[in-house]
Amino acid sequence: MDQQKLRTLVFEKTGVKIDVDDPVFALVALNEAVLAEAVERHVALLDDATAELAARLRDSGIGVSSASSTRPAAPAAATVSAEKRTMAIAGAAALLGAVLVLLGQAIFFRPAPATAPIVQAKELSEEQASALRTGEKLAKIVQKLDAKTRDKIQAELQKP
Repeated sequence: MDQQKLRTLVFEKTGVKIDVDDPVFALVALNEAVLAEAVERHVALLDDATAELAARLRDSGIGVSSASSTRPAAPAAATVSAEKRTMAIAGAAALLGAVLVLLGQAIFFRPAPATAPIVQAKELSEEQASALRTGEKLAKIVQKLDAKTRDKIQAELQKP
């Protein structure tokens, strides 16, 4: 799937903006690779099973007419018809298997939890900045006082 489509989809569903360089796209690529490999394995297994089924049908003589001596063209047509039917069934089975694999992936896939939004701190007002400067000056002054006075100040600061 296109990265832009994925970004749009994530934003529409969660309201979270992700960048094209986000590591989540590496996970998407990894998921696609794993899924492609799983589908290839299942298709190969279905192809093998289809070939085996077709061989069994040919060996059992399904679709071959018993009156082959009177109509020589009929067995070939019946065999072709049986092979087409077998291939259609095998193709439908392969398609069904692929759909089941994809549905299983969709059902059991759990997206990563959304990260908490980053809150940008606003600039301090002039009053807040002034209070911080005053507090820093007072902290320096308190350190210069004698121990007894410092203890009294600390005790007063601890009161509610």
